Amino acid sequence: MQDRELYATILGIQPPWRVERVELDAKAERVSVFLEYQAAACSCPECGRECPVHDHRDRQWRHLDTCQYETLLQARLPRVACPEHGVHQVRVAWAEAGSHFTALFERLAIDWLREAPVLAVARRMRLSWDETWGIQARAVKRGLERRKDVRPIFVGVDEKAFRRGHRYVTIVNDLVEAEVLFVSLERTRESLEEFWREGLSEQARAEVVAVAMDMWEPYVQATRAHLPGAEEKIVFDKFHVAKHLNEAVDKVRRGEHKELRGEGDQRLKGTKYWWLRPLGDLNPEAQRAFRSLRNSDLKVARAWTLKEMAMRLWEYRSKGWAERFFKRWYFWATHSRLKPIIKVARMLKSHLSNLLTYVNYPITNAASEAINGKIQALKAKARGFRNPENFISAIYFHCGGLDLYPH
Repeated sequence: MQDRELYATILGIQPPWRVERVELDAKAERVSVFLEYQAAACSCPECGRECPVHDHRDRQWRHLDTCQYETLLQARLPRVACPEHGVHQVRVAWAEAGSHFTALFERLAIDWLREAPVLAVARRMRLSWDETWGIQARAVKRGLERRKDVRPIFVGVDEKAFRRGHRYVTIVNDLVEAEVLFVSLERTRESLEEFWREGLSEQARAEVVAVAMDMWEPYVQATRAHLPGAEEKIVFDKFHVAKHLNEAVDKVRRGEHKELRGEGDQRLKGTKYWWLRPLGDLNPEAQRAFRSLRNSDLKVARAWTLKEMAMRLWEYRSKGWAERFFKRWYFWATHSRLKPIIKVARMLKSHLSNLLTYVNYPITNAASEAINGKIQALKAKARGFRNPENFISAIYFHCGGLDLYPH
């Protein structure tokens, strides 16, 4: 088999295209495959009508390497003159419109990008950083365009820090599929409204059963404005409540540690994470020391007990009993003389109705937290991102469940 026939077979070249010649540059370690179009007419890419060739433009595509040699496809690509749609470049079978890479090359790059950082893939495939990011960005664009009318039943709304300095992105997840549905800059009302308006159809919004989110007022306002029956569907996430309570406990600990240290008492030194982590995460020696502290008359011990009691709210399966429990807990919390705990208790009371919706829809942002962990790993692997657009693209690429490959 001659080289022209070999590459025609490998590339799947069909008439009216043919392999004109193959050139090998051993010094540059490059194989160039020249393709020729052999017809006087071609189909309009818009309507499929047979039209005369208007002119030709030289194009080049990077293909999979031949052994260790870089392989390039080169062709004078015809442009068709359609009376209805004007002059358009014809489509080719081996690459998508506008791409400088063959579909097979892009598929390989996407496979590697799923496993390794952009810089590592760029070096391995002998591409520039911008070319590699371009392949990823096109894959995301392709996947989002192919995504049909999504119909999530349970939705999670969360935020993720883009970088230090309180730069955030808003992330909306399908809690059943554990996939990212939408990402937007900032964590404003407008950020989430964009999803409710454009990310879901009117029918899809009506089919949403419940939404797990933090008690962040802009998110609440956006959801109430666009989601039918939002008052009965918003479920304030218990993990975010636990975060607020943990922060309150830590504030009590810091204040009390300062007071005790002034008296020469170092009991609370080095105990920060004892009060914040589950008991099972501590080693046996730390568990014994912590038991002694939590059974003492320390302020932080009372704060910790109130935090642990508050989390029992999510064990109830009756709204009436859950509300009775909260009223008792609220009385204890507001009479604890612990200002950080009192502040959180009042915040929880003001949002009680959507804390109790958990009884009807026992959902949390646990899936969102798992996705956040994956996003954090992406940030660490990439050693940060140059701009938020690249950060958003990476989230969709790795967490969006998209169909990324060229067909």
